[in-house]
Amino acid sequence: MNDEDTKASADKTPGPRRALDHLRFHSPYGHLGSVFGNDWFALKAEAFARFFGTPLFLVAQTVIVGIWILLNVVGPYKFDVYPFILLNLAFSLQAAYAAPLILLAQTRQADRDKAHAEADAQHREDLANSMEKRQMQMSVQADQLLELLRQNTQLTEMVKDLSQRIEELTLEMHDRVVKQE
Repeated sequence: MNDEDTKASADKTPGPRRALDHLRFHSPYGHLGSVFGNDWFALKAEAFARFFGTPLFLVAQTVIVGIWILLNVVGPYKFDVYPFILLNLAFSLQAAYAAPLILLAQTRQADRDKAHAEADAQHREDLANSMEKRQMQMSVQADQLLELLRQNTQLTEMVKDLSQRIEELTLEMHDRVVKQE
């Protein structure tokens, strides 16, 4: 049994054991593309922009800067002396690329958030509509039950009246039979 068969059988399983896709209400919005598309550049740029905020990046950059300064202060090769103009240029270049990449990642995330918010709103609307339908069905069923209860009460009263009439006729017949003897 492969993963698809397992998933298909899990989706048909009733009750709490059923494996639910927690993003199933977002699937109608899966066709929405990002403003920047889903090509390799946009995906790689977003991944790189997300990397800027990680501890690994900060530690690696700190280590590189420390080595750079150490080599230029006490090392045998002094390719960027004290005001560290080349290091400053490298930081400026990094900032020039980082800012647009971060903005690109934020824009793509905003697009995803908007699609998810729309899917959530649509899901809430669908829930409200189904709740309204259920309430209407319950109201109709309650009216039907009241009508059945009324009919049952009428039938019970008719049975009571007929039972009283039978009792009266039985007594009357008994009196006639007893008088004839």
